Amino acid sequence: MAAQKINEGLEHLAKAEKYLKTGFLKWKPDYDSAASEYGKAAVAFKNAKQFEQAKDACLREAVAHENNRALFHAAKAYEQAGMMLKEMQKLPEAVQLIEKASMMYLENGTPDTAAMALERAGKLIENVDPEKAVQLYQQTANVFENEERLRQAVELLGKASRLLVRGRRFDEAALSIQKEKNIYKEIENYPTCYKKTIAQVLVHLHRNDYVAAERCVRESYSIPGFNGSEDCAALEQLLEGYDQQDQDQVSDVCNSPLFKYMDNDLYTCPTMLMRHLERALLGFAFPSEWQNWCSCGWRARLCLFRA
Repeated sequence: MAAQKINEGLEHLAKAEKYLKTGFLKWKPDYDSAASEYGKAAVAFKNAKQFEQAKDACLREAVAHENNRALFHAAKAYEQAGMMLKEMQKLPEAVQLIEKASMMYLENGTPDTAAMALERAGKLIENVDPEKAVQLYQQTANVFENEERLRQAVELLGKASRLLVRGRRFDEAALSIQKEKNIYKEIENYPTCYKKTIAQVLVHLHRNDYVAAERCVRESYSIPGFNGSEDCAALEQLLEGYDQQDQDQVSDVCNSPLFKYMDNDLYTCPTMLMRHLERALLGFAFPSEWQNWCSCGWRARLCLFRA
């Protein structure tokens, strides 16, 4: 069966080459027919599990479509070549081709298809190269945002934020979560804004930026319904626990259902915060500027911004 499919693929390649030949009575190559034959060859090689040959056939198909100025079909062929590389576990190379395809989709005026291709590339590379996956998810979010598809954009930003937290890239995670929060506020999904505020505070505390964590809470008072919500109350207790260096209070907040049922990557933050506080109680974690800030009195500071 495999041998039969390989022979079938070779026959289609031979036909494609004939369509590309020129002569006395044929001045221009027939790129359209050649692309069709290359596509058929790719399918035959794929069915025979000859992924290297299938990839090469896809690339030839893509070039034929490009020469025929059929950008959408060329992009599809490049994307298929990328999927053949995926079958060969050559993920970085696969992602490169899918990125190339997405650029061609954009050039062709089909941004939705470009975004879907970028998202697929992100999923492919996520476990191998999280940094690249973050970049791809952010690119996808930008495409959706430019098309004013904010719900899709914020979903991709969320994927990027989770990878940044998982990789302990907290500075970038703080910015990414803030962008998520801004979009959720724009589409008036206020309960999710509350959850993003919790995520922001946890990330800022990991950055040893207690001032930013507190600012994040007080700025969220402007979000409808946040002041008086259980999210707000929990964050106030968490910051008060840090202010007082009260490990029991921080532990109670971090072990509450509100925190335990968070996203898996973000739920690791409370656990790490507990260890951070333990070190702080021994005098290792709190920087001097935070100790000076704490001396102002946490509740007094917040009351000023709630008035």
